[in-house]
Amino acid sequence: MSDPAVALLMLGLFIFIILLGFPIAFTLMGMGVGFGFYAYYQAGQEFFDNRIFYLLTQNTWSIMSNDVLVAVPLFLYMGYVVERANILDRLFYSLQVALRHVPGAMAVAALVTCALFATATGIVGAVVTLMGLLAFPAMLKAGYDQRLSAGVICAGGTLGILIPPSIMLIVYSATASVSVVRLYAGAMLPGFLLAGLYIVYVIARALINPSLAPKLPKEESNVPWGKAFVLLAQAFLPLAVLILAVLGSILFGLATPTEAAAVGALGAMLLAAAYRALTWGRLREAVYLTARTSAMVCFLFVGSWTFSSVFSYLGGEGIIKQFVLGLNLNPILFLIISQLIIFLLGWPLEWSEIIIIFVPIFLPLLPHFHVDPMLFGILVALNLQTSFLTPPMAMSAYYLKGIAPPYVQLWTIFKGCFPFLGMVFVTMFLVYVFPQIMFWLPNLMYGR
Repeated sequence: MSDPAVALLMLGLFIFIILLGFPIAFTLMGMGVGFGFYAYYQAGQEFFDNRIFYLLTQNTWSIMSNDVLVAVPLFLYMGYVVERANILDRLFYSLQVALRHVPGAMAVAALVTCALFATATGIVGAVVTLMGLLAFPAMLKAGYDQRLSAGVICAGGTLGILIPPSIMLIVYSATASVSVVRLYAGAMLPGFLLAGLYIVYVIARALINPSLAPKLPKEESNVPWGKAFVLLAQAFLPLAVLILAVLGSILFGLATPTEAAAVGALGAMLLAAAYRALTWGRLREAVYLTARTSAMVCFLFVGSWTFSSVFSYLGGEGIIKQFVLGLNLNPILFLIISQLIIFLLGWPLEWSEIIIIFVPIFLPLLPHFHVDPMLFGILVALNLQTSFLTPPMAMSAYYLKGIAPPYVQLWTIFKGCFPFLGMVFVTMFLVYVFPQIMFWLPNLMYGR
């Protein structure tokens, strides 16, 4: 068997093993070392003299010393602290009061809360779960349609993948060697465009069929403007200051993403203390969750880099590249096929595994098709929204079902996600057809 055939066997065996449910990071490392021992074997050498062990240790050291990835645990810690500071309920209630005269006020308030909270956490499961506990029962009690309410929570909760400070964009930056600062600037408008389309859809549905989203009772909507302003200021301004301090310092070049993440982590602790929510138990839980998630990302990187190095050395990357180039695709078809593959991979895999393992397969092909890696990354970030909303493995739907009232069926939640799934595809189409939506802010701030 030739080396390229061994590489394809390696890839096929990996996909088969992860579908059986084995841990992906350790499967990558195990297969990388196993096939790497074969690839680098030289007759007569001692067992531990094989270069695969040197490659594994070097990859581990490179990951641990990567300046970009240092921001990951800091942003995660910031998000987990904010999540546990009981800020979300204050923010949702104040927005609900402020938007009380807007059609579908509670749903719009939930989407705005999700978008704002996404900029402070970037943790999909946390936002969907918290909003599912807070806003979903309130909407159902107010007579909102089950499908509309479920779609709002699931779609709004996934915005953290795209809207900075997205952990996914940091991981893509390290994988594709693209500036994370430009990625953050490029993701701002597409992210808020998608959130805006969600809001427009909800308002339109409420106008066409008011029974889907009844108006608030008079006792809840009859709040003086002065009190509504005070409530909004108390809940919104502190979080807004934290978000602007973190993102503003990154986008205006006042701090690196790692430095800004450190400031954000400190700011989140001060904000939690100001709301009297900084307890030892919550702090310990935030540290534990941060360490667990960060370790997962680092192990995935170590395994992926080892696996991909061996895969390329055996000639697997070259075979895939030759195969794709032999199809004589134009850039549009290449993007459609690559995004379709990522869309399908989103069913069985998490976003981190797709970015670290499979996206690098497409990166060497981008120059041939004249596709900007930054545009590709934003399209991938938009595409990964769909993996949380598309049955049968729509994780946002499962997160919501886990805490929803028993009478809310899983298929009802799925049906609620479908219209918002369409908004994601519309946004991807707009970003591709009008790439200035993504390039305008980075070019304005940093030049070409």
